[in-house]
Amino acid sequence: MQSKMKKYDNKRPVVLFADDDEMCLDVGTRMLQRLGYKVLEAKDGHEAVEIFERNRKKVDLVILDMRMPNNGRTAFGQIKKIDEDVKILIASGYTEESHIGDLLKQGCEGFLQKPFTFDHLSQKVSMILEN
Repeated sequence: MQSKMKKYDNKRPVVLFADDDEMCLDVGTRMLQRLGYKVLEAKDGHEAVEIFERNRKKVDLVILDMRMPNNGRTAFGQIKKIDEDVKILIASGYTEESHIGDLLKQGCEGFLQKPFTFDHLSQKVSMILEN
């Protein structure tokens, strides 16, 4: 945690977390906050794009649920059009998502299997932000 925060010069990294499952959004947000991140929440892909557009200079990482209204795949493409260098992590409870491989080829930083643990979330986010 210390090394990650040093990289950001004591700035709390900002994570935009989008998930339509209220409980997953709440638990994931609390986990991220406990890890020291500032979290912006979105309840669907459309809201994620709007929030990212308003905060693009502040957001260090976007976590998108693949299966939500105004889905993660569409939001991924729209967010990448706004900022092609943004780091995006796809989350899904479905490992057989055929789109995940395509998104990885299009610049997605990784895949987070749901349900995720505190440690797994911490490792994935830290790894992405430190690269």
